[in-house]
Amino acid sequence: MKEVALVKFTFRQLELFVALADYPTLSEAAASLHFSESALSQAITRLESSVGEQLCIRRKSRGLHLTPAGEHFAVRARTLLKDAEDLLAEMSGATGELKGPVKLGCFASFAASVLPAILDGFPKRHPGVTVDVVVGTHDELLPALESGRLDLAIVYDMELPPGFRRRTIYETELQAVLPVDHPLAQHESVDLAELVAEPLIMYDSSPSTANTHRAFAERGLRPTIVAHMPQVILVQALVARGLGYSLLMSRPNCAPVSLEGLPLAVRPLAPPSSQTSMAGIWPGHLSLSPRAQAVLDFAVEAFGTADPIAAQPSPG
Repeated sequence: MKEVALVKFTFRQLELFVALADYPTLSEAAASLHFSESALSQAITRLESSVGEQLCIRRKSRGLHLTPAGEHFAVRARTLLKDAEDLLAEMSGATGELKGPVKLGCFASFAASVLPAILDGFPKRHPGVTVDVVVGTHDELLPALESGRLDLAIVYDMELPPGFRRRTIYETELQAVLPVDHPLAQHESVDLAELVAEPLIMYDSSPSTANTHRAFAERGLRPTIVAHMPQVILVQALVARGLGYSLLMSRPNCAPVSLEGLPLAVRPLAPPSSQTSMAGIWPGHLSLSPRAQAVLDFAVEAFGTADPIAAQPSPG
Protein backbone atom coordinates (compact mmCIF):
# COMPACT_ATOMS: atom_id res chain seq x y z
CA MET A 1 0.00 0.00 0.00
CA LYS A 2 1.29 3.43 -0.97
CA GLU A 3 2.07 5.66 1.97
CA VAL A 4 0.58 9.17 1.95
CA ALA A 5 3.00 11.82 3.15
CA LEU A 6 1.58 14.21 5.73
CA VAL A 7 1.60 17.87 4.77
CA LYS A 8 3.78 19.72 7.25
CA PHE A 9 3.33 23.41 7.99
CA THR A 10 3.19 25.58 11.07
CA PHE A 11 0.37 27.65 12.46
CA ARG A 12 2.62 30.68 12.06
CA GLN A 13 2.86 29.98 8.32
CA LEU A 14 -0.92 29.79 8.16
CA GLU A 15 -1.29 33.05 10.08
CA LEU A 16 1.09 34.81 7.71
CA PHE A 17 -0.61 33.43 4.63
CA VAL A 18 -4.20 34.34 5.58
CA ALA A 19 -3.01 37.87 6.42
CA LEU A 20 -1.81 38.35 2.82
CA ALA A 21 -5.37 38.80 1.56
CA ASP A 22 -5.61 42.10 3.48
CA TYR A 23 -2.74 43.78 1.60
CA PRO A 24 -2.26 44.76 -2.07
CA THR A 25 1.50 44.13 -2.11
CA LEU A 26 3.97 41.81 -0.40
CA SER A 27 5.96 44.77 0.91
CA GLU A 28 2.90 46.27 2.65
CA ALA A 29 2.06 42.88 4.14
CA ALA A 30 5.62 42.43 5.37
CA ALA A 31 5.71 45.89 6.95
CA SER A 32 2.43 45.36 8.78
CA LEU A 33 3.43 41.89 9.97
CA HIS A 34 6.87 43.14 11.10
CA PHE A 35 8.69 40.82 8.68
CA SER A 36 11.26 41.57 6.06
CA GLU A 37 9.85 41.17 2.57
CA SER A 38 12.36 38.43 1.75
CA ALA A 39 11.59 36.49 4.95
CA LEU A 40 7.84 36.65 4.28
CA SER A 41 8.35 35.55 0.69
CA GLN A 42 10.47 32.61 1.83
CA ALA A 43 7.85 31.59 4.40
CA ILE A 44 5.13 31.56 1.73
CA THR A 45 7.38 29.66 -0.67
CA ARG A 46 7.99 26.98 1.97
CA LEU A 47 4.26 26.74 2.58
CA GLU A 48 3.60 26.34 -1.15
CA SER A 49 6.24 23.63 -1.28
CA SER A 50 4.55 21.79 1.60
CA VAL A 51 1.07 21.84 0.03
CA GLY A 52 2.29 21.32 -3.55
CA GLU A 53 0.34 24.26 -4.99
CA GLN A 54 1.05 27.84 -5.99
CA LEU A 55 -1.01 29.83 -3.51
CA CYS A 56 -0.26 33.40 -4.56
CA ILE A 57 1.27 35.46 -7.35
CA ARG A 58 3.87 37.98 -6.20
CA ARG A 59 4.88 40.55 -8.82
CA LYS A 60 6.13 44.00 -7.95
CA SER A 61 4.47 45.51 -11.01
CA ARG A 62 1.10 43.83 -10.38
CA GLY A 63 0.98 43.51 -6.64
CA LEU A 64 -0.07 40.46 -4.68
CA HIS A 65 -2.89 38.10 -5.72
CA LEU A 66 -4.07 34.78 -4.33
CA THR A 67 -4.56 32.01 -6.87
CA PRO A 68 -7.86 30.06 -6.86
CA ALA A 69 -6.06 27.36 -4.89
CA GLY A 70 -4.79 30.06 -2.54
CA GLU A 71 -8.29 31.46 -1.99
CA HIS A 72 -9.54 27.98 -1.10
CA PHE A 73 -6.52 27.32 1.14
CA ALA A 74 -7.01 30.65 2.92
CA VAL A 75 -10.63 29.83 3.80
CA ARG A 76 -9.66 26.41 5.19
CA ALA A 77 -6.65 27.88 6.98
CA ARG A 78 -8.80 30.50 8.72
CA THR A 79 -11.12 27.72 9.90
CA LEU A 80 -8.15 25.71 11.20
CA LEU A 81 -6.73 28.73 13.03
CA LYS A 82 -10.13 29.53 14.54
CA ASP A 83 -10.51 25.94 15.73
CA ALA A 84 -7.07 26.13 17.34
CA GLU A 85 -8.00 29.41 19.06
CA ASP A 86 -11.25 27.86 20.29
CA LEU A 87 -9.40 24.82 21.61
CA LEU A 88 -7.03 27.01 23.60
CA ALA A 89 -9.95 29.08 24.85
CA GLU A 90 -11.80 25.95 25.95
CA MET A 91 -8.75 24.72 27.84
CA SER A 92 -8.27 28.09 29.55
CA GLY A 93 -12.03 28.17 30.12
CA ALA A 94 -11.62 25.63 32.88
CA THR A 95 -11.22 28.69 35.11
CA GLY A 96 -14.59 30.03 33.89
CA GLU A 97 -13.00 32.99 32.07
CA LEU A 98 -13.36 33.53 28.33
CA LYS A 99 -10.15 34.38 26.52
CA GLY A 100 -9.18 35.12 22.94
CA PRO A 101 -10.24 37.22 19.94
CA VAL A 102 -13.60 37.90 18.33
CA LYS A 103 -13.77 39.40 14.83
CA LEU A 104 -16.98 41.43 14.70
CA GLY A 105 -18.50 43.07 11.62
CA CYS A 106 -21.00 45.93 11.85
CA PHE A 107 -23.13 47.64 9.22
CA ALA A 108 -21.84 51.16 8.65
CA SER A 109 -25.05 53.17 9.05
CA PHE A 110 -25.66 52.17 12.67
CA ALA A 111 -22.07 51.38 13.75
CA ALA A 112 -21.75 54.66 15.66
CA SER A 113 -24.99 53.88 17.51
CA VAL A 114 -24.12 50.38 18.71
CA LEU A 115 -20.35 49.83 18.74
CA PRO A 116 -19.45 52.35 21.49
CA ALA A 117 -21.72 50.59 23.99
CA ILE A 118 -20.35 47.17 23.02
CA LEU A 119 -16.69 48.18 23.03
CA ASP A 120 -17.10 49.99 26.35
CA GLY A 121 -19.27 47.53 28.24
CA PHE A 122 -18.26 44.10 26.95
CA PRO A 123 -14.57 44.23 28.04
CA LYS A 124 -15.67 45.03 31.58
CA ARG A 125 -17.60 41.78 31.65
CA HIS A 126 -15.08 39.66 29.72
CA PRO A 127 -11.64 41.30 30.04
CA GLY A 128 -9.90 38.30 28.50
CA VAL A 129 -11.68 38.71 25.15
CA THR A 130 -10.45 41.16 22.51
CA VAL A 131 -12.99 42.44 19.97
CA ASP A 132 -11.64 43.44 16.55
CA VAL A 133 -14.17 45.43 14.50
CA VAL A 134 -14.75 45.75 10.76
CA VAL A 135 -17.32 48.33 9.58
CA GLY A 136 -18.84 48.03 6.11
CA THR A 137 -21.86 47.34 3.92
CA HIS A 138 -23.62 44.02 3.42
CA ASP A 139 -21.60 43.59 0.21
CA GLU A 140 -18.42 43.71 2.29
CA LEU A 141 -19.49 41.95 5.48
CA LEU A 142 -21.27 38.90 4.07
CA PRO A 143 -18.29 37.64 2.01
CA ALA A 144 -16.04 38.22 5.03
CA LEU A 145 -18.32 35.99 7.10
CA GLU A 146 -18.40 33.31 4.44
CA SER A 147 -14.60 33.29 4.10
CA GLY A 148 -14.07 33.09 7.85
CA ARG A 149 -12.54 36.56 8.21
CA LEU A 150 -15.37 37.49 10.59
CA ASP A 151 -16.91 35.44 13.40
CA LEU A 152 -20.12 37.47 13.64
CA ALA A 153 -21.71 40.49 11.95
CA ILE A 154 -24.43 42.87 13.11
CA VAL A 155 -26.51 43.87 10.09
CA TYR A 156 -30.04 44.66 8.95
CA ASP A 157 -32.09 41.48 8.58
CA MET A 158 -33.06 42.23 4.99
CA GLU A 159 -31.97 40.84 1.62
CA LEU A 160 -29.80 38.24 3.34
CA PRO A 161 -28.85 35.27 1.15
CA PRO A 162 -29.57 31.73 2.34
CA GLY A 163 -27.05 29.99 4.53
CA PHE A 164 -26.83 32.40 7.46
CA ARG A 165 -28.20 31.96 10.94
CA ARG A 166 -29.48 35.05 12.68
CA ARG A 167 -30.61 36.36 16.04
CA THR A 168 -32.66 39.53 16.41
CA ILE A 169 -31.16 42.29 18.54
CA TYR A 170 -33.72 45.08 18.09
CA GLU A 171 -36.64 45.96 15.82
CA THR A 172 -36.36 48.88 13.42
CA GLU A 173 -38.27 50.60 10.63
CA LEU A 174 -37.85 53.30 7.99
CA GLN A 175 -38.31 56.90 9.20
CA ALA A 176 -38.45 60.30 7.53
CA VAL A 177 -35.59 62.67 8.41
CA LEU A 178 -36.54 66.30 7.74
CA PRO A 179 -35.23 69.84 8.27
CA VAL A 180 -36.83 71.17 11.45
CA ASP A 181 -38.49 74.05 9.55
CA HIS A 182 -40.06 71.76 6.94
CA PRO A 183 -43.90 71.92 6.99
CA LEU A 184 -44.15 68.13 7.37
CA ALA A 185 -41.97 68.32 10.49
CA GLN A 186 -45.02 69.71 12.29
CA HIS A 187 -46.85 66.41 11.78
CA GLU A 188 -46.62 63.44 14.14
CA SER A 189 -46.08 61.11 11.15
CA VAL A 190 -45.46 61.42 7.41
CA ASP A 191 -46.94 59.57 4.43
CA LEU A 192 -44.52 58.63 1.62
CA ALA A 193 -47.00 60.12 -0.84
CA GLU A 194 -46.39 63.52 0.77
CA LEU A 195 -42.65 63.19 0.10
CA VAL A 196 -42.66 62.16 -3.57
CA ALA A 197 -42.20 65.68 -4.95
CA GLU A 198 -39.69 66.66 -2.26
CA PRO A 199 -35.90 66.42 -2.91
CA LEU A 200 -34.64 63.08 -1.53
CA ILE A 201 -31.05 62.74 -0.36
CA MET A 202 -30.42 59.03 -0.76
CA TYR A 203 -28.24 57.08 1.63
CA ASP A 204 -26.37 55.05 -0.97
CA SER A 205 -25.33 51.74 0.58
CA SER A 206 -26.34 48.09 0.26
CA PRO A 207 -29.04 47.14 1.25
CA SER A 208 -30.35 50.60 2.21
CA THR A 209 -30.63 51.99 -1.32
CA ALA A 210 -32.68 49.04 -2.62
CA ASN A 211 -34.83 49.15 0.50
CA THR A 212 -35.73 52.81 -0.03
CA HIS A 213 -36.61 52.23 -3.70
CA ARG A 214 -38.73 49.24 -2.69
CA ALA A 215 -40.63 51.29 -0.09
CA PHE A 216 -41.74 53.77 -2.75
CA ALA A 217 -42.38 51.09 -5.40
CA GLU A 218 -44.72 49.19 -3.06
CA ARG A 219 -46.86 52.33 -2.96
CA GLY A 220 -46.64 52.88 -6.72
CA LEU A 221 -44.49 55.98 -6.16
CA ARG A 222 -41.20 57.25 -7.58
CA PRO A 223 -39.03 59.54 -5.40
CA THR A 224 -37.33 62.74 -6.58
CA ILE A 225 -33.67 61.94 -5.86
CA VAL A 226 -31.31 64.93 -5.87
CA ALA A 227 -28.16 63.38 -4.34
CA HIS A 228 -26.58 60.05 -3.40
CA MET A 229 -24.42 60.09 -0.27
CA PRO A 230 -22.24 57.17 0.93
CA GLN A 231 -22.34 58.08 4.64
CA VAL A 232 -25.24 58.67 7.02
CA ILE A 233 -23.52 61.69 8.61
CA LEU A 234 -23.35 63.37 5.17
CA VAL A 235 -27.03 62.65 4.59
CA GLN A 236 -27.95 64.14 7.97
CA ALA A 237 -25.72 67.20 7.42
CA LEU A 238 -27.38 68.03 4.10
CA VAL A 239 -30.88 67.48 5.47
CA ALA A 240 -30.16 69.70 8.49
CA ARG A 241 -29.10 72.49 6.11
CA GLY A 242 -32.44 72.26 4.34
CA LEU A 243 -31.22 70.70 1.08
CA GLY A 244 -33.77 67.89 1.15
CA TYR A 245 -35.10 65.05 3.25
CA SER A 246 -34.01 61.45 3.69
CA LEU A 247 -35.31 58.06 4.74
CA LEU A 248 -33.24 56.19 7.33
CA MET A 249 -33.83 53.19 9.57
CA SER A 250 -34.44 53.96 13.23
CA ARG A 251 -31.34 53.47 15.40
CA PRO A 252 -30.62 53.44 19.14
CA ASN A 253 -28.60 56.18 20.83
CA CYS A 254 -29.12 58.50 17.87
CA ALA A 255 -29.69 62.17 18.76
CA PRO A 256 -31.68 64.15 16.14
CA VAL A 257 -28.80 66.48 15.26
CA SER A 258 -26.29 66.65 12.42
CA LEU A 259 -22.52 66.46 12.74
CA GLU A 260 -22.52 70.28 12.73
CA GLY A 261 -24.92 70.36 15.67
CA LEU A 262 -27.93 71.45 13.60
CA PRO A 263 -31.28 69.95 14.66
CA LEU A 264 -33.20 67.36 12.63
CA ALA A 265 -36.85 66.29 12.72
CA VAL A 266 -37.31 62.51 12.69
CA ARG A 267 -40.85 61.27 12.05
CA PRO A 268 -42.33 57.77 11.65
CA LEU A 269 -43.97 56.84 8.36
CA ALA A 270 -47.72 56.28 8.22
CA PRO A 271 -48.49 53.69 7.09
CA PRO A 272 -45.29 52.08 8.44
CA SER A 273 -42.74 50.88 5.89
CA SER A 274 -39.75 48.53 5.81
CA GLN A 275 -40.24 47.12 9.29
CA THR A 276 -37.33 44.78 9.97
CA SER A 277 -34.68 44.17 12.61
CA MET A 278 -31.02 44.58 13.37
CA ALA A 279 -29.59 41.11 13.88
CA GLY A 280 -26.43 39.21 14.60
CA ILE A 281 -25.68 36.74 11.79
CA TRP A 282 -23.11 34.00 11.17
CA PRO A 283 -22.63 31.15 8.65
CA GLY A 284 -25.25 28.45 9.12
CA HIS A 285 -22.77 25.58 8.97
CA LEU A 286 -20.75 26.96 11.88
CA SER A 287 -21.42 27.30 15.58
CA LEU A 288 -20.55 30.55 17.30
CA SER A 289 -17.51 30.34 19.53
CA PRO A 290 -18.22 30.99 23.24
CA ARG A 291 -16.54 34.38 22.81
CA ALA A 292 -18.67 35.42 19.82
CA GLN A 293 -21.76 34.11 21.59
CA ALA A 294 -20.90 36.29 24.58
CA VAL A 295 -20.63 39.38 22.34
CA LEU A 296 -24.02 38.63 20.80
CA ASP A 297 -25.57 38.03 24.22
CA PHE A 298 -24.22 41.39 25.36
CA ALA A 299 -25.66 43.19 22.30
CA VAL A 300 -29.09 41.65 22.86
CA GLU A 301 -28.95 42.64 26.53
CA ALA A 302 -27.82 46.19 25.71
CA PHE A 303 -30.27 46.95 22.89
CA GLY A 304 -32.73 44.13 22.45
CA THR A 305 -36.28 43.32 23.25
CA ALA A 306 -36.24 40.05 21.29
CA ASP A 307 -36.16 36.45 22.47
CA PRO A 308 -32.50 35.94 23.49
CA ILE A 309 -32.64 32.23 22.61
CA ALA A 310 -33.91 32.34 19.03
CA ALA A 311 -31.38 31.79 16.26
CA GLN A 312 -33.21 31.07 13.03
CA PRO A 313 -31.71 30.26 9.61
CA SER A 314 -32.27 32.75 6.82
CA PRO A 315 -35.18 31.73 4.56
CA GLY A 316 -34.45 30.22 1.18
